[in-house]
Amino acid sequence: MSKKLHVMAEAVRTAYRSGEEDEQLLPRVMVDEQGRAAGRIGDGDPVIFYDLRGEREVELTRAFVERDFPHFATRGRTARFSTMIEYHSTLPVQVAFPPELELKGTLVEALERAGKKTVKIVESEKAIHLAYFLNGKREAPFDGEERIIVPSPREVKNHNEKPEMASSEVADRVIEQLKSGAADLVIVNFANVDVLAHIEDEPAVVRAVEAVDAALGRVLEAARAEGVPALVTADHGSAEKWLYPDGSVDTGHTDSPVPLVLADERMKGAKLRADGSLIDVAPTALELLGVPVPAEMEGRSLLEDRAFAGSARRLLMVILDGWGDREEALGNLIRKAATPVMDSLRGSYPFTTILAASEAVGMPPGQVGNSEAGHLHLGAGRRILSDRMRVDRAIADGSFKGIPAFLEPMELARREGRPLHLLGIVSFYSSHGAVQHLYALLELARERGVPLVYHHALLGRRGERPEAGARYIDDVERFCEELGLGRVVTVMGRFWALDREDNWDRVERAYRALADGEGVAVRG
Repeated sequence: MSKKLHVMAEAVRTAYRSGEEDEQLLPRVMVDEQGRAAGRIGDGDPVIFYDLRGEREVELTRAFVERDFPHFATRGRTARFSTMIEYHSTLPVQVAFPPELELKGTLVEALERAGKKTVKIVESEKAIHLAYFLNGKREAPFDGEERIIVPSPREVKNHNEKPEMASSEVADRVIEQLKSGAADLVIVNFANVDVLAHIEDEPAVVRAVEAVDAALGRVLEAARAEGVPALVTADHGSAEKWLYPDGSVDTGHTDSPVPLVLADERMKGAKLRADGSLIDVAPTALELLGVPVPAEMEGRSLLEDRAFAGSARRLLMVILDGWGDREEALGNLIRKAATPVMDSLRGSYPFTTILAASEAVGMPPGQVGNSEAGHLHLGAGRRILSDRMRVDRAIADGSFKGIPAFLEPMELARREGRPLHLLGIVSFYSSHGAVQHLYALLELARERGVPLVYHHALLGRRGERPEAGARYIDDVERFCEELGLGRVVTVMGRFWALDREDNWDRVERAYRALADGEGVAVRG
């Protein structure tokens, strides 16, 4: 093992000893013997941003590709970006795996066809999930669709300072819509449990669970008063499996099923199937509303008989983001919290659990769920192959090596003598990307004769063991050493680079590290 090539892993370990952790790790920047930053992304340099999902990657990408970028000074510099998937249709980048055909026959489109109105209510932290992913990755609203976005708290540095987030305000807006009677379907997402479960602060997670339970009670009380039945479910699990078996904290998503409750006094006699998944929620909602289920939907109503079909003039759908269902007590912060509303629902109304991870939501076997896949399947009513699966299959069958969005920047780097920059998450479990995709790009760069490759690594604690980041960086540095190509020159927590709420101060810190070499110097 070459100590010189593994200095970034050791720099991360040093950061741990000073109290930093992966998620918010301050940028570490490689410098030479004279203290000059090495491997910076320069004007016109080719960059492959290999992350998946994309909603958190848009802001940083914009900073590098927009010549008139308005949020902080970039001096008009632009890099030539390729992205693994489409982060946003307006970005001037090459896309390796563009969107497949736009999904037709999703939940909100079916309501549009029936002349019905949908209102979606969510705080800004999860706005893209209820808007974009629930609509089958469609950016524009459907006719008759209204989106109400409540700002997440901006007065706090991190959400564990206010675990209640904007749940009370979100509940207020739901109650207003229920009382107005204007919408046929009201969909609400309570973000707290998922957001707080990613933070290593047990009391804050418990408070988040309790805040959601209280907000749920308020909206259900209003729904009962208006005679509106409610479907209560979730997109994936998180806080119900917050510890590994050895007692260390697991801040990632889980493979647990999620609850589904039909909360309505008139439907107490309904029976729900026990073999469902997220793809069955949209057909269930449509059946209750008496709206034809589109032919494109593969899911089936969870109602065991059709006695209640068309019985709901209006419907409330509640998504408890990150609320998994698990009986075991170890690390189960949902069971640890006081949740009188959910406890009452389970005992009083038709209840079942549905699958929300792995193959049930188009993920590889054993893969945990996530908000993107969860909302996508809740709205689509069919199983959709995840982008990760598409990339994995392309690597396996060799088609990965023929993708122009990879080959063109590599040829540019070789022809013009520029470095090729690889930017992205370093993780096995993250829904934002996989280290295997980085390795495939490095191998392809060597095959194509690229002389110089710099890697800019993003770390995240979600779903990983404590201090996993240093082990990943060590693995990447070892891989580069054995391959004879590539060098890790930047490492930072995803907190800075993967924002989605216009926290431009965070994004600027990431940009300054990548483009200007501003950060904690690591002598290489």
